Amino acid sequence: MKFSIQCILIALILLVFSIAQDHRPISTYSIVAYDETTGELGVAVQSHWFSVGALVPWAKSGVGAVATQSFVRVEYGPEGLELMSKGHSAKETLDFLVSQDEGRDVRQVAMVDVNGSVAIHTGKNCIAEAGHYQGKNFAVQANIMENPTVWGAMAKAFETSSGDLADRMMAALEAAQAEGGDLRGRQSAALLVVKGTPEENPWDNKLFDLRIEDHPEPLKELKRLIRINRAYIHANNGDLYLEEGMTKEALDEYSKAANYYPENPELPFWTAVTLAGSGKLDTALPIFADVFAKDPKLRILVKRLVPAGILPDDKDLIDKILKQ
Repeated sequence: MKFSIQCILIALILLVFSIAQDHRPISTYSIVAYDETTGELGVAVQSHWFSVGALVPWAKSGVGAVATQSFVRVEYGPEGLELMSKGHSAKETLDFLVSQDEGRDVRQVAMVDVNGSVAIHTGKNCIAEAGHYQGKNFAVQANIMENPTVWGAMAKAFETSSGDLADRMMAALEAAQAEGGDLRGRQSAALLVVKGTPEENPWDNKLFDLRIEDHPEPLKELKRLIRINRAYIHANNGDLYLEEGMTKEALDEYSKAANYYPENPELPFWTAVTLAGSGKLDTALPIFADVFAKDPKLRILVKRLVPAGILPDDKDLIDKILKQ
């Protein structure tokens, strides 16, 4: 009997928690977008709420992207992607899900499908200032904003900015903040970008999956991580080229990585390693010297690269590197 009462109490607690989860006022501005040149799909968001990236942004390569906010119902994300994956347009998907939602009047949801079709819903009871703007291949939406001009500023920034999808969505977020942003301030941000055509390996589909959980300047930190993310995209490409023996291409990728993230000495270190391993030791040595000055522990790594087959088993070569 005692066990049964405990089970009932636990069930009641879980029920209350579940209800609370469905009614958290995520004061947010966000953008969903499709890049018709690359086919990429993405979501970017900032909020005065901890870990907004765990709730608002959803995207799937070759399918679409969703932002679910205000009194957030997270299910709009996975359920929306599931319906769009079955061939339903963003509008058909959103119309159906909204029709099934008794809390529709406090929801704010936007979707874009793989064809660039956009749909958006701002419930009539979303907390002011709340609104949205739908443009070609994108939608911006916001609630509990300081000013009713936020979503218009976001749309203009996205439409007039240059760069790839991540750059343009970032510009939209920065424009929102410049317009006053969230009435209560700022706390977290996130950016998710996936490829337009699915790769064979699911882990290759995400280009950016970045979250700032809690930070006094979440957009500045998000922008910094976008830059670093780009560096490691190039570094990973360099590793792949190196595996295939394509030294010239690998060097080019490593160089791009180092340019994006110059404060990290490990990235030029791999450029130097590639040069040394391909017979260009004289070019590599000054790079090693600079790297070792910034991070002496990378000297230790040099010797470990020989048994791994990354550097040749050449004592003279290794000695020259370590003397830098």
